[in-house]
Amino acid sequence: MAAPSPSAGLLETLLFTQQITAPVFLLVFLGLLLRRTNLITDEFNQTASGLVFKVTLPLLVFLSLLRTDLTMVFVPGLLAYAILVTLLGFLWLLWHARRLPSAADRGVFVQGAFRGNLGILALALAGNQYGEPGMALTSILMAALVVQYNMLSVIALNMWRETTGTRWLFMLRDMLRNPLIIAVTLAIPASLWQLSLPGVVMKTADSLASMTLPLALLCVGAALDLKVLRATSGTALMATAYKLIILPAPMLFGAWLLGYSGMTLGVLFLIFACPTAAASYVMARSMGGNASLAANIIALTTVLGTLTISLGVFGLSLTGLS
Repeated sequence: MAAPSPSAGLLETLLFTQQITAPVFLLVFLGLLLRRTNLITDEFNQTASGLVFKVTLPLLVFLSLLRTDLTMVFVPGLLAYAILVTLLGFLWLLWHARRLPSAADRGVFVQGAFRGNLGILALALAGNQYGEPGMALTSILMAALVVQYNMLSVIALNMWRETTGTRWLFMLRDMLRNPLIIAVTLAIPASLWQLSLPGVVMKTADSLASMTLPLALLCVGAALDLKVLRATSGTALMATAYKLIILPAPMLFGAWLLGYSGMTLGVLFLIFACPTAAASYVMARSMGGNASLAANIIALTTVLGTLTISLGVFGLSLTGLS
């Protein structure tokens, strides 16, 4: 999808923005509607989510990288920048969290404010805007950030626990067995060596991969519980503000100062500003954090992210920066 030129009219830029963000978030809210009408059940959602995470999403990432000239999108400096600013944002959140009265809220607040839904929402938005090159760049950044997100989340959730003793070796094993990380690890050498697969294999793989984003977005919507918004706290609102606005703004500005623009800047925005990952709820619950707060943050960032991401993409397109 070609971006409008910097001289394009306001209406043209707005329509371009809607073509990027609307299909993604409409599928999310369609999933919510289908869940409320019982066309999607909890059992189906759990099974479909597992299929996406273990099979179709890694396959989509693998194919995107395989078909992309990685010398055009693999920039070590960009990876280093994304990892560094994520760490700095995390340290700032740790400092802010000390002022929260409840110890059970602090780690959940930190995790919800920095851990984005890269594997589904950021990837879908990047694919809508930039096609396979955008998905490939997002996949490379995602491979590094998923590892960092998991490590920092464990640190945050352990800092204020009454009982400590995280099983670091088990966590490392689980990260190394993460299907997305495996897909990227296999795809990078395959792409660099220009390996090709038989036509029938590629067609089958394409068929499986093509169902990833629609199914994943429906699952995100089906897991969204708007009832939790009634119990939204100031802590959840603050975490949402950090996730969608307060952290992405300086991160993006720093990237612009370093000279990044076009697709690279646009992908960075989608990664930094995407809503909180649903996995943060599971981790908060399993590690004794405030699971209700985690659910509130996920719901708030997903609902309000439809607005903030649309405005961000609109602003970048209007100024010609992406």
